[in-house]
Amino acid sequence: MPRIDLTLSGIGARMLRTRWLVRAPIPLYRAGLGRLLGRRVLMLEHLGRKSGLPRYVCLEVVAHPTPGHLLVVSGFGTGAQWYRNLMAHPECRVSWGRVRRAPSVARFLTPVQSRTALDGYAARYPASWRMLRRTIQKAVSTPVDTLPVVELAFEEPSR
Repeated sequence: MPRIDLTLSGIGARMLRTRWLVRAPIPLYRAGLGRLLGRRVLMLEHLGRKSGLPRYVCLEVVAHPTPGHLLVVSGFGTGAQWYRNLMAHPECRVSWGRVRRAPSVARFLTPVQSRTALDGYAARYPASWRMLRRTIQKAVSTPVDTLPVVELAFEEPSR
């Protein structure tokens, strides 16, 4: 009988692999209530690479280096569906904070740039990083240091 991992990272890894749970924030964003989740989560609307139909995913924001630029990490690496879809169609839409469905373009960071972005996240949020690192490594059995980061460029509304 397989052993169940009841550690926080084990439970978190299981949650990351539970489709309905990771998709739960999407209706909030689509209803215009995404700001309730704060500025560390965004909703990305992208096109399916085969179907061409709109797809949605909520992702954690790794950094907000400049206005109109957000960095997100692909916790499931280059095999994540949203990542593969953006490779085929980099044009997308971002909902984040007060921003709703802003046209955006994805740019894929180099491995060195990705590592720098993740190091910055670790420095800003050390406790979150420790937990996230253990959780992702348990979920995908891949070192977190090699995960790809995507920059999303969009126009932020003036305040």
